[in-house]
Amino acid sequence: MSASGLRAREIEALTQDEAAEELAALAAEIAHHDRRYHAEDAPEISDADYDALVRRNRAIEGRFPELIRDDSPSRRVGAGATEGFGKFVHGMPMLSLDNAFGDEDFAEFGARIRRFLGLSDDPLRFVGEPKIDGLSINLLYEDGRFVRGGTRGDGASGEDVTANLRTLKDLPLRLKGSAPTRIEIRGEVFMEKAAFLAFNAEQARRIEAGEKGLRVFANPRNAAAGSLRQLDPKITAQRPLKLFAYAMGETSERPTDTHWHWLERLADWGFQVNPLSRLLATEADAAAFQAEIAAARAGLAYDIDGAVYKLDRLDWQERLGFVGRAPRWAMAWKFPAEQATTRLLEIQIQVGRTGALTPRAVMEPVNVGGVVVQHATLHNEDEIARKDVRVGDTVVLQRAGDVIPQIVSVVLDRRPADSVPFAFPQTCPACGSHAVRAGDDVVRRCTGGLTCPAQTVERLIHFTRRNAMDIEGLGAERIQLLFDKGWLRSPAEIFRLHAREGELAALEGWGELSVRNLLRAIEARRTVPLDRFIFALGIRRIGEANAKLLARHYHTLPEWRQGMLDARIIGSEAREALGSIQGIGPAIAQELVDFFDEPHNLDALDDLAGEVTPEEVAGPAATDSPFAGKTMVFTGTLETMTRPEAEDRAERLGAKVTKSVSKKTDFVVVGADAGSKATKAAELGVRTLTEAEWREMAGYG
Repeated sequence: MSASGLRAREIEALTQDEAAEELAALAAEIAHHDRRYHAEDAPEISDADYDALVRRNRAIEGRFPELIRDDSPSRRVGAGATEGFGKFVHGMPMLSLDNAFGDEDFAEFGARIRRFLGLSDDPLRFVGEPKIDGLSINLLYEDGRFVRGGTRGDGASGEDVTANLRTLKDLPLRLKGSAPTRIEIRGEVFMEKAAFLAFNAEQARRIEAGEKGLRVFANPRNAAAGSLRQLDPKITAQRPLKLFAYAMGETSERPTDTHWHWLERLADWGFQVNPLSRLLATEADAAAFQAEIAAARAGLAYDIDGAVYKLDRLDWQERLGFVGRAPRWAMAWKFPAEQATTRLLEIQIQVGRTGALTPRAVMEPVNVGGVVVQHATLHNEDEIARKDVRVGDTVVLQRAGDVIPQIVSVVLDRRPADSVPFAFPQTCPACGSHAVRAGDDVVRRCTGGLTCPAQTVERLIHFTRRNAMDIEGLGAERIQLLFDKGWLRSPAEIFRLHAREGELAALEGWGELSVRNLLRAIEARRTVPLDRFIFALGIRRIGEANAKLLARHYHTLPEWRQGMLDARIIGSEAREALGSIQGIGPAIAQELVDFFDEPHNLDALDDLAGEVTPEEVAGPAATDSPFAGKTMVFTGTLETMTRPEAEDRAERLGAKVTKSVSKKTDFVVVGADAGSKATKAAELGVRTLTEAEWREMAGYG
């Protein structure tokens, strides 16, 4: 099912099941757009559309933090390096940024900083910079000389484009004055609008004249990215590329204490720094700067899609660190998107992996902010009734905020005279089973379960997807075909397809080579990491992040299986251990217990375990930290740092932070006004640490 089809309900009304299903769809959809944007320079949607997908993902995760997946956009940056270039490994990860879309978002950004650092009245100085719409790059200098450079890629490594970067006139090959022995300098390669139009016109002229291998680009950002990725540096040298520098990566010594002075140092070294950047004395100044930049946007020589705000003090940046893919100390405040009107042609009902019936609008194609939109979410049957959306209506469409694309309202004075309210189906369109709403759940679900072809096929598609078992060559169309023929009904049957090699090869469009490649890909997945195995099972609310938490805690499939069976007893030590895992809340624990309480699920799991061997998960790698591999609990109020900061530090040192104290807990850090957790630690003989002892052992000094 597409992400837009799963965009059901307002976030505040989402059930956990809906949230888990939608987060899975969003992760896949955003990963696809990341590849199109970062690796192929050929985006299919606008920046506003992409940002809104990421924003909805972030909002769902904010409400359901226990569902955060390892493949979440909040944990991932860009896309990996493409073939044709060597790999450039960043000394410090190149992070992406969380987005704000208004005053309230930015105010919450500042509030999060204050909560994390435990600040009250201390002023927060920021630096505001126009957000250039270009290609992020990382430049490595040693002894003041440019030695290598690469694209952002997936955040950990990108493409080595050193030879092409050397052709940029704005890039100093040697820094002026003194500089650290080794330093990474980050910036943005872009193409000015006038230069882009002239370049595209020349490309079109040459194509018209019959030259091969040329293309025109959709926008300046794509043109800049394509130009920097030329395999021949001579071609890059002919392209009108510019460079603004703005950020610091890994460095042998920090050359300044504030970001504003860092920008001044970049200019001293010979870089072009955006002259519109400004030091903001307080966070309240950001709104005025945002309005000023928005007003200047049309007259700028280059494209921008907002402004970036960075906490000025570098020591605070270091303390804040990052969460997932984004730093806690920076935020991109994006410009608002646009609206348009179009006609609603049809309301389709799609059936998800968990049986949820999700309505989707099919509309006359309309251009919204540079992107042609034909489908939009209708949330659920209550939302359809609330807005009184009917087939034939003229609707207002928006691509911004939490839901994109979204029908905002109906233009009632253009409603056809013969229109009738939409009747939501009471039966499943895939199998004809009753579709019911349980309790106060606004989502209607098919009761067909494993007998419903939509659910079975969707479960198999989930099992084989890239972030699960990653079986190449077994995509949605092939799974549907094999299901229709009766050859594939369960995950274990995938690993028995070799018995049908001849029948598979006889299928139209398959062939012997294709089948051999598929069977080879299936055999390669008989051994997989335990977390991928758990995620692939498709248990409700168990995304990649939670699957990894479970794998790290239980280490092997037999231990996890037995632990889940034992956890069915409320009050048991196994149930307590499951609930103590940081990130596994009561609802998730109940879903796991329910899964293992069904005999047919155990049968399917054991059948699959007979075909696949999940790898044992080793404990944390040995480090010099006394907390590596240890289980820790923090309780009470800490005086020198907030509890989130302390827990973040502990996890960086290799510890496993849990919410409750048990026999398996190694350390309990006790702050002021500690309660029952400290008492239980004493009863169990678990070692307790004062805040001062924790700081000393953690290396805070």
